Amino acid sequence: MSRETLTKAMAELEEEQVLAGVKELLGNGAASLEIVKALQEGMVEVGNRFERGDYFLSELVMAGEIMKGAMDLLGPHLTGQGTEHKGTIVIGTVKGDIHDLGKNIVIMLLRGSGYKVVDLGVDVPKEKFVEAIKETGAPLVGMSVLLTSCQPALKETIDVIRGEGLNTKVIIGGNYINETVKQHVGADYFATTASDGLKVANEVFGQ
Repeated sequence: MSRETLTKAMAELEEEQVLAGVKELLGNGAASLEIVKALQEGMVEVGNRFERGDYFLSELVMAGEIMKGAMDLLGPHLTGQGTEHKGTIVIGTVKGDIHDLGKNIVIMLLRGSGYKVVDLGVDVPKEKFVEAIKETGAPLVGMSVLLTSCQPALKETIDVIRGEGLNTKVIIGGNYINETVKQHVGADYFATTASDGLKVANEVFGQ
């Protein structure tokens, strides 16, 4: 199975094909990060169809389940070799947003690459982000958001972190996030895919 076929199967929510494709690609020696990328492209298409009204919440949930199954297969191949942590990263989905799929994929990739990740979950109030940064001293905090209506919560959270004088870098992630949103909310980095998130972490931690 090609990467393109895997992306299409993911977008079409063909669970058996997706799982078989992941196994086949792994068996053929494909890089696990490349497989994740193909799956993510399928997920982006699922998100687009949802926004257009072609897919509904049930399809989104199903896509999440398929992705979870695929990531379970990929998990062992993404695991970092050493037990030494490269550093600590705090991640959560901002207040008002309950989407955790993108966040969970990023976390799996980061942990697989040797980072210690503190997962705050979804619908996280700004105080909880501040508390976690103070407790862990994490130099990087990730905020996930899928809903455009949660942008003010994103900005407020970053403002509070800055207001507390915390010297932590902020990366925001989500389907619609771009340079304009990054500037508007005051983040240091933005990522639209999990692999971009990993690149930023490697940059911040000097890997």
